[in-house]
Amino acid sequence: MDSNPALCAAIAHHITTSPQQRISFAEFMDMVLYHPEYGYYSSDALKIGFKGGDFFTSPNLCSDFGELLAEQFLQMWEILGKPVPFSLVEMGAGQGLLALHILKYHQQHYPDFFTALEYIIVEKSPTLRQEQQQRLQDFPVRWCNLEEIPPNAIAGCFFSNELVDAFPVHQFILETGELREIYVTTDQNEKETNAPCPSFIEVTGEPSTPQLTEYLDSLGIDFTQSVYPDRYRSEINLAALDWLSIVADRLQRGYVLTIDYGYPASRYYNPRRSQGTLQCYYHHRFHDNPYINIGRQDITAHVDFTALERWGEKCNLKNVGFIQQGLFLMALGLGDRIAALSEQKRSLSQLLQYRDALHQLIDPTGLGGFGVLIQSKGLDNTEISQSLKGLTLPE
Repeated sequence: MDSNPALCAAIAHHITTSPQQRISFAEFMDMVLYHPEYGYYSSDALKIGFKGGDFFTSPNLCSDFGELLAEQFLQMWEILGKPVPFSLVEMGAGQGLLALHILKYHQQHYPDFFTALEYIIVEKSPTLRQEQQQRLQDFPVRWCNLEEIPPNAIAGCFFSNELVDAFPVHQFILETGELREIYVTTDQNEKETNAPCPSFIEVTGEPSTPQLTEYLDSLGIDFTQSVYPDRYRSEINLAALDWLSIVADRLQRGYVLTIDYGYPASRYYNPRRSQGTLQCYYHHRFHDNPYINIGRQDITAHVDFTALERWGEKCNLKNVGFIQQGLFLMALGLGDRIAALSEQKRSLSQLLQYRDALHQLIDPTGLGGFGVLIQSKGLDNTEISQSLKGLTLPE
């Protein structure tokens, strides 16, 4: 398979120098994706888009996704009393397409808002940051790490699109009714070969941290129930809680908007979803084996939105609403854009291609089925009472 030998060697070294010669799956996934030299998001292996990419996101389809989000950000600014600056903090900005679409739309249609806008990008990948800087060189954008933002410094909105699914997750499995964590080690029985990469195998053991059981307890998930089959396995995303804690700490007043694929906890940990949600993406094909194509493929897990809601409450974030992306975009005016297609002066092939892109954004079996979670902090009762347009379902 197409694995990065240097990354495999780095992971193997980390394993052999660990106390029990094993690492949690979260550590393995973190190295595979975010190793500073060889990780998927740090290297030239990362490819986004339709041609030659491993996956695509909503902004790759058309500018409408960003433009409709821009309408929602405008209303947020108005609800907050039009503060200057109004900070938009995009976390994990991909190729910079979403930022480009939002900024161009605000510049062309809402110059007053554009003048008040402070656009900040938080990007961990040096490869993507370079691409973003090149694409957005005509706009006043600044880049920083999330930790560099001072506490209570932001009035505006922290937002992300397909970020949380790429956070490293812990994996667990039920063995005779007992929750066991899945660890990664090297294959000690592997004979000396000329293979460029060592083989990695899974072993199970006691949970590496009590936070795993605390996480499940907070959601009311009880795996001692007989409805859960033996060998049931799934994931726990502790990194998402750490991330949300930092975001909430940096936000003084405004919103947190999270778009991603995932489920409420009751669906996430459904007994019938017995193999979890972990997926790997390689050249627009997906599978569930993270131990091949190491450093050359994306690894993701669905988002537990209930966990984000409940942890947000502990961090003084109020739940504003949760909705599917398709309904969210329709509420913001996507239906009007589809209805107006016949009035556009484009060739038939261009119209069909554009219509298909718009429909993909709302397809409930695809991007349209993504979750949109909005949380707020620091709003007074009058501001809280004003319904966000994206959460107001059209008749």
